[in-house]
Amino acid sequence: MTHPEGWLVLRAQSGDRPALETLLGDVQPALHRYLLGLIRDRSSADDVLQETLVRIYRKLRWLDDPALFRPWAYRIASREAFRFLARRQKTQARDADEALLDDVPGPAPDPPAPGDLERLIEHASPASRAVLLLHYQDDLTIDEIAAVLGIPAGTVKSRLAYGLQRLRQATEKTPR
Repeated sequence: MTHPEGWLVLRAQSGDRPALETLLGDVQPALHRYLLGLIRDRSSADDVLQETLVRIYRKLRWLDDPALFRPWAYRIASREAFRFLARRQKTQARDADEALLDDVPGPAPDPPAPGDLERLIEHASPASRAVLLLHYQDDLTIDEIAAVLGIPAGTVKSRLAYGLQRLRQATEKTPR
């Protein structure tokens, strides 16, 4: 018997609008939490989530295996988030170049408190952040993360190790 989510996918693929709405409604909270962890800005995460849901809607008919809906949705969300982060980085670099002469350094930000995962995770690269969030927040296995991100399991392991190393370094910098 197919997983209930698989039935929703099949029904949505055949044009059942209520099934599509239920499917998107069920996956939306998890994707939003994941995107918010990656992007670190609620408004931007909301925008990327909207783009993700539109892309899921447009491409759902090409999903061959309904049982893989959730990893497929995370893959789309990851790609949309990385596109957004790349655009934001380019914009920030351009803005920084323009403001370089007018910029007066301010005080250093407070170091994160131990156990404050939301602030600690900011120290990891977006690639490592994605792996950390999928593993620790969404409880995906190494192989599932590899499928979601479209990378080898060994790369997932190295990004996980690098991300954990960055979290440890951030924690060690915190005064006790």
